[in-house]
Amino acid sequence: MDNETKLKIEEKIIEILKTVYDPEIPVNVYDLGLIYKIDLQDNGELILDMTLTAPNCPAADFIMEDIRQKVESVEGVVSAQVNLVFEPEWDKDMMTEEAKLELGFL
Repeated sequence: MDNETKLKIEEKIIEILKTVYDPEIPVNVYDLGLIYKIDLQDNGELILDMTLTAPNCPAADFIMEDIRQKVESVEGVVSAQVNLVFEPEWDKDMMTEEAKLELGFL
């Protein structure tokens, strides 16, 4: 897979990540800053590192499975491995300006 193709697929992955929401927060996981790494391999395998706003999030399994299913639906992605990580620890500074505005932090 060439770099241009990889970039287009990664853009589609980001678009689809913006459709995944934590049921308790009205902002998508990408704009919340919960996605730490999007690593698309040349063979179409995707490794995605993400975190949660809180380690004991009751919706963690639901959110991770929603992400896995949606990113695997992107053309060019053969399989997706979603890793839950807690380092670095998430804080509100990781959110986009739009997310901060939506949640009243600006």
